[in-house]
Amino acid sequence: MTLGATRTSDNQLTAKPLEGVQLETGGPPGPVSIAVQHLRLLGAEPSTADHDALTLTDLDGARVETRLSWGRPDSEVCDEATAQAAAGLMLVHGRRDGSPRGLAVDYVSTASGVLAVQGLLAALIGRARGTLVTSADVSLDRVALLTVSQYLAAACAEDDEASPLAPGGPPFTTADGVRFELEALDVAVWAEFWQAMRAPMQAARKGWRPFQFRYATACAPIPDELHHATLASTWAQVQAAAAESGADVCRLHTLAERSAELHGGGESTLPWELAAYPGIPAAIPARGRCSDERPLAGFTVLEAGRRVQAPLAAHLLGLLGATVVRIEPPGGDPLRGMPPTCSDISARWLALNRGKDAIEIDIKSPSDRQRLLELAADADVFLHNWAPGKAEQLGLAADTLSAANPSLIYAYTSGWAGRLPDAPMGTDFMVQARTAVGEAARPADEPPTPSLMTLLDVLGGMLGAEAILAGLLTRERTGRGVRVESSLLAAAQLLTAPALRRAHDGLPLRHPAGFRRPLPTADGLIAPADEHAVAAADTAAQVRALSTDDACAMLRGRGIITTPVTTDLTTLPTDSRFAGAMARDEHGAVAVSSPWRFR
Repeated sequence: MTLGATRTSDNQLTAKPLEGVQLETGGPPGPVSIAVQHLRLLGAEPSTADHDALTLTDLDGARVETRLSWGRPDSEVCDEATAQAAAGLMLVHGRRDGSPRGLAVDYVSTASGVLAVQGLLAALIGRARGTLVTSADVSLDRVALLTVSQYLAAACAEDDEASPLAPGGPPFTTADGVRFELEALDVAVWAEFWQAMRAPMQAARKGWRPFQFRYATACAPIPDELHHATLASTWAQVQAAAAESGADVCRLHTLAERSAELHGGGESTLPWELAAYPGIPAAIPARGRCSDERPLAGFTVLEAGRRVQAPLAAHLLGLLGATVVRIEPPGGDPLRGMPPTCSDISARWLALNRGKDAIEIDIKSPSDRQRLLELAADADVFLHNWAPGKAEQLGLAADTLSAANPSLIYAYTSGWAGRLPDAPMGTDFMVQARTAVGEAARPADEPPTPSLMTLLDVLGGMLGAEAILAGLLTRERTGRGVRVESSLLAAAQLLTAPALRRAHDGLPLRHPAGFRRPLPTADGLIAPADEHAVAAADTAAQVRALSTDDACAMLRGRGIITTPVTTDLTTLPTDSRFAGAMARDEHGAVAVSSPWRFR
């Protein structure tokens, strides 16, 4: 059977595992539009019939569906705005600015659309392995919690953060008005940059720790002296200091620039790349029968990941039942001890890596690299997010591993996927800066500013898991191993796509002032559903005089849906809006439950 393998050149095949599969659509418009886009790219053929769920009809007539729901039918968590408010996204995103504020992009909806595709692909893989699963439902409120799971676990841990949670952070601004992001992964580079900028070294030393941990805390209260140093310099001087020190800088690009760049052609906008290995189809490894609830049971994933993107992709595959084996350096992953901790293990590390096995391998050692090749020969997936070119330098590129295991899914989660020439370092905030996420994520009355919440690392990890599942299904249908690549750039393109469409159509690029801005009450904040935001804003004076509970009740009586904004992540495990969505693992860390329910 050769379903879904289309030749594009002499040495690769484009994988479309859903070619010939019929698609019926239905459900919340935001998540469904993302899911339909991706399912079509995988080869599914949409029908014109309306349906109440996303449903795939396979070539043999078997049907699998996913129903997407925001929460319980009576819950006020019913759309993007209320999900962001309740699950803590407004709180985490707003840390840099000192108060909760909504993301102007539909982040939860986008992530939910990607996870809906994952559920359908996993169900089809399970059916190919002998299960009878017909449904892969997705809880959008759990998806919202999943996007902040690292911050949630850290907040509920035993000790304090490694860096204070206080307002502040990049971007920096120059004397000639250029706003820019800075990246330095080493303290020596950081120090040399600020020395070249003639900033006080005491301020540079004080600023390093909050800057280093901004990925973890979503804020960076660095000294004002560092901002003053850039304000006293031109953009050309900043660039010279970066070149001298080895730091990386990127000015904040605009949506208008990004729109012109994309419509100029030449840059792929695919969310991932899938290429089946050419040649004779490989023998697919025999696996035991997986369960209906965990359709990837019996699969083995080798993960050589760091930080967020690859570890999260592997975590999602683990939630689907796969055995995940982490490849860690000698002595183990140093992030295991990153505070705050639960039972002496980093709570944040557990959020991404609980339940995984681990093997220590020195990838610089020839003998250990041979050991890794031997492990890959018996695995289903090899996943990494090493720096560009590192796999080739180590002799661990796709061609090498696929020679040892022709049925392997070789997955690379990258920053740029090689798509942009002269791109800066491929980290979350640099990609946000280069792709105008910082403008799209803020309403018109806020200056363009990349979020210090790891928006792209999380969404990029989800795209990585989606691509791997597409690769596994391709292998089931064609007998061919598949090379897959996803990127932070693709995650940025998903988030900015609506704004870029508005730019192309000559419409306002950004949402209006105050978009998704919570309303203050006498003792907290409330957030209205998007469709009720204008009506709720008209009652702002009344709301300010009432308690949060009374304000919600008053507005509910007028048919206006609102929900309290979470202002303390430690309250979420007992929040009635998320009953059953969280538990404590064996270390005492908060764990977000699987967003899927297979039946």
